[in-house]
Amino acid sequence: MPLVTTWRTTLAAAVSPASVTPILLLIVMTAAARPASAARGPAAEGPAPGTAVAVLAGGCFWGVEAVFERLSGVSDVVSGFAGGQSWTAYYPVVGLGVTGHAESVQITYDPRQITFETLLDVFFTVAHDPTQRNRQGPDFGPQYRSVIFYADEAQRRVAEAYIASLAASKAFDKPVVTTLEPFEGFYPAGAEHQDFVARNPTYPYVVANDLPKLDRLARRFPELVAGASARRR
Repeated sequence: MPLVTTWRTTLAAAVSPASVTPILLLIVMTAAARPASAARGPAAEGPAPGTAVAVLAGGCFWGVEAVFERLSGVSDVVSGFAGGQSWTAYYPVVGLGVTGHAESVQITYDPRQITFETLLDVFFTVAHDPTQRNRQGPDFGPQYRSVIFYADEAQRRVAEAYIASLAASKAFDKPVVTTLEPFEGFYPAGAEHQDFVARNPTYPYVVANDLPKLDRLARRFPELVAGASARRR
């Protein structure tokens, strides 16, 4: 998420089969030595009555969170990790690219106001580039992969049909590489990652990679964008 070359991307590039064991040892040591002050946010809870949850991964969670926070019908968006185990769901560890997690957002929404399919419209056309495999823009590694973590069979069917329609209509010049994975758990990132774009609108990475997404959202889906006064948290 920091600019183009970071310790994470440098380390990820150095990962080889011979280095997996030392990296796993580092993960164990990091998790064991983690001070209480480094704890991530509160555990994810189930949706309130009348709401539903979608968990989507499309690269750096800062910008994806910012996009979905602006939608009418969305009551909460949390940045975090899905696709791996709870004990390795910490930002520095996930950044190694070997834990199975993807940087993700958990979206709580009112299905009477906005549908899961509409969330997918925004996900595929605004929030990220679904043709990039294991990367988004300057960030690369499996933690930046494009994934829909379906909560039930209904979400799986909608997502499968949506991706098939993109392929049939040749919506993109390249194949869509978004995968479907069953939802098994969501682990919120630390407070410093929540609402990052709103709190850091002049941060260089945000200016280069995330503000253009918000401009694109306003142009493509003006009817979906909630007023500024409705921003959460």
